[in-house]
Amino acid sequence: MSLDPRKKPARPGGKRPVQGGGGHVARKRFGQNFLVDHGVIDEIVRAIAPRPGESLVEIGPGLGALTNPVVERSERLTVVELDRDLAARLRKRSELNVIESDVLKVDFAQLATDAGQKLRIIGNLPYNISSPILFHLLPIADHVVDQHFMLQKEVVDRMVASPGNKDYSRLSVMLQWRYDMENVVAVPPESFDPPPKVDSAVVRMVPLPNPPQVDLAVFEKMVAVAFSQRRKILRHTLGAWITEHGLSTDFDLQRRAEEVPVAEYVALAAMVKPG
Repeated sequence: MSLDPRKKPARPGGKRPVQGGGGHVARKRFGQNFLVDHGVIDEIVRAIAPRPGESLVEIGPGLGALTNPVVERSERLTVVELDRDLAARLRKRSELNVIESDVLKVDFAQLATDAGQKLRIIGNLPYNISSPILFHLLPIADHVVDQHFMLQKEVVDRMVASPGNKDYSRLSVMLQWRYDMENVVAVPPESFDPPPKVDSAVVRMVPLPNPPQVDLAVFEKMVAVAFSQRRKILRHTLGAWITEHGLSTDFDLQRRAEEVPVAEYVALAAMVKPG
């Protein structure tokens, strides 16, 4: 059977070039690695399950690997793209609302207000700024239905880690206070062009409907102090913070930071009076 000369053959393993690349070269300064494995793409889209009428926002659409199948199902999509060349291409598509910006400068709460409903946020996040993006979105969780992000697998492992696990970290505590999270898709390096040097995964993040109330700035500072010296017991780090805030508590400071459940950190932060 002869091949149609107008079509490029599929790459080994079910990978084939994503349409619309037009010779765009990945830019290292933007942390660009383009998803090209359509089997993985299909699996991610099934996990997201986009539907018409939803306010979907994609961070870092790149060459459209997720954009195309998602907008086929959702009919409309807002995309946030920093690369001006890619943003210019995306603006040619009437079904897309293109925000050409650094994602860390985007007001997602205002996007939700403008849409008149909560957002569903998706994206293959630039690995070099994935944690800052997650923290940027944390204060606006009330405006979000769910989030599906592709990240380094080791970052996802930290996000979902339990106390006592070596991956349990500041990121685990801050995000588990606000979200229910699970690893939903494994993504090997060969699924990308160029391939990164790490495994990746897609995490589903669903904001908790009634999270414990704490002052976010106080909580963030306290958790940062607790994990500032992971190998030392908390008496050397968090002990000073407790004294500074004049708290009377039976919090066990003879543990290391990774041994303390999220609920105990939250309860401690809640003892600090606002102002």
